[in-house]
Amino acid sequence: MTTPSAPQGVTLNAPLQPGFDRILTPDALAFVAQLHRAFEPRRQALLAARAARTARLDAGEKPDFLAETRAVREGDWKIAPLPQALQRRRVEITGPVDRKMIINALNSGADSYMADFEDANTPNWANQIEGQINLFDAIRRTIHLEQNGKTYALGDTIATLQVRPRGWHLDEKHLLVDGQRVSGSLFDFGLFFFHNARELIARGAGPYFYLPKMESHLEARLWNEVFVLAQNTLGLPQGSIKATVLVETILAAFEMDEILFELREHSAGLNAGRWDYIFSAIKKFKVDHDFCLADRSQITMTVPFMRAYALLLLKTCHKRGAPAIGGMSALIPIKNDAEKNAKAMEGIRMDKRRDATDGYDGGWVAHPGLVSVAMEEFVAVLGDAPNQIGKTRDDVNVGAADLLDFRPEAPITEAGLRNNINVGIHYLGAWLAGSGAVPIHNLMEDAATAEISRSQVWQWIQSPKGVLSDGRKVTADLVRAIIPEELAKVKATGATGQFDKAAQIFEQMATSATFTDFLTLPLYEELS
Repeated sequence: MTTPSAPQGVTLNAPLQPGFDRILTPDALAFVAQLHRAFEPRRQALLAARAARTARLDAGEKPDFLAETRAVREGDWKIAPLPQALQRRRVEITGPVDRKMIINALNSGADSYMADFEDANTPNWANQIEGQINLFDAIRRTIHLEQNGKTYALGDTIATLQVRPRGWHLDEKHLLVDGQRVSGSLFDFGLFFFHNARELIARGAGPYFYLPKMESHLEARLWNEVFVLAQNTLGLPQGSIKATVLVETILAAFEMDEILFELREHSAGLNAGRWDYIFSAIKKFKVDHDFCLADRSQITMTVPFMRAYALLLLKTCHKRGAPAIGGMSALIPIKNDAEKNAKAMEGIRMDKRRDATDGYDGGWVAHPGLVSVAMEEFVAVLGDAPNQIGKTRDDVNVGAADLLDFRPEAPITEAGLRNNINVGIHYLGAWLAGSGAVPIHNLMEDAATAEISRSQVWQWIQSPKGVLSDGRKVTADLVRAIIPEELAKVKATGATGQFDKAAQIFEQMATSATFTDFLTLPLYEELS
C-alpha cells in the first residue's frame, strides 16, 4: 500500500503495525529512496560481476591476488584513527535484534555488541521494523521488557553498539522505490543511520557497522560511497561512520588490503567470519572435482586453508593500523550436563586463547554466558591494553596456494551426513517460523552454519570424492532416504518450526542439479 505521507515513488507493501510509524517516517523513507536511486544501478552491476566471476571459477579459473591493485598492497598507508569507543573490542557478542537479546547483550560485559539484521535474523517484516524500534530505544536508554515475571532494562555500563545490515545480494521486498525493490543493505543501514547517527555521536559513540558477504574491494568502494552520501545528507563530518568488514568469502581474502584501502576513512578493521568463509569455499569450488571437504566438524580454524586465512587477515589489519577481530565459536553453555558444559567451555577458551596469542584484538561469542571466559583469555595476553594492533606479525607469509590448500578431505561419515541434514532441516524450519539464531545440538546455528550443512551435502553428491568412510557414495537417493529419519528426530525434540516445509526445501536444494547461491534467497519469498 502507498501511505498518504509516503514520498513520491515510494510504496510500502506491508502492514503498518502500531509503532512502525516511528521508524517509517516520510523523511526516513525519502532518505532510503535517495540511497536507492543513487546506488541501485551499481549494486546490480556488482551482483552481475559476482555471477560472471562464479562462471569463470566454474570453468576452472583459480583466484589470485590482483595484479591491478599491487600498488595498494605494497603501499605505505594506514586507515584513519579509531574513535575511543572502538579501540577496546576484546570480546564482542553477536545476536539478533529482538528486545530481550539487545538488552542482555548490551548488559553482558562484552566490549561491543553487534546487533544483527543478517545471518542471525529472519528478515520478515516484523523482525526488521521491530528491530529498528528496539535499537532506537536502546540508544536512548528507554528500552525495557516485561516477560515471564521478569523485568529487563539496561545497566549503567553497556557494550558499544555496532549494527550489521543485510548483504548486497538481499532485497527488501516490502519497500519499492519507483517500482523496484530496495536493497536490504540500504534499507537496514538507511533507517538506522537516519534515526540514530546524530544521537549516537551526541552520546560519545557513533554510527558503527559490520558489513557482510562482500566478494571484492569494488563492493567495499560502493559502501564507502554510500557512507559519504549519507554523512553529507545529514550534515555529519566525514569519517563519523566506522565499519568493520567481515571477511567471510574466499574471494575477499585475496583483496583484504584493497578492502581496507577503499574504506580507509571509515574503516574499523576486519573480522574473520569463519562459518560463511567455509561455505564460500564450498560454493566457489562446488564443481571442482579436486575439491571436497571432510565432515564439518573436521574443518576447524587449525586446518591449512583456515589457518592461512586467519593469519593473513591478522597481518593485513595490523600493517594498516586496523583492528583484527576473531570469528565466533559456535559453542554455547550446556545446562544440566556438567561434563559436556566443561568441554564446551574449554573449547571456547582454546579458541579465544589461540586468537589472542596469535595477535587478534578481540573475538566473538554468541551467548552472554561466554563473555567472561573469552574475556579472561584476551586479558591474559593483553593485560590492560585495549588492543595489540602493534603486533605486526611480519613473520607471516601467506600466498595464494596457502589460501587454496583445502584439507582435510576425509573423513566423510554417515554421522556427518546425518548431522548436516538434521541441522539443515532444524534451522530452516526455525528460520521460516521467524528465528534466525537457533541452538541445535549444543551449538548456536545461524544462516552461515546452515549454509555449510546444505552445501556440503550438495557437493558430496556431485563430487567423485563424496564417499563415506564405509565406502558408500553419497547420492541423492541416499540423502532422500535419510531426510525422513532426521525430520522425525527434529520433531521429537519438541522444537518449534515449519519442519515439514523445511525438509522439502532442504531436499530440493541438496539434490538439485543446480546450486542455489544463498538459501535465504528462495526462503525469503516464503516470508510475510
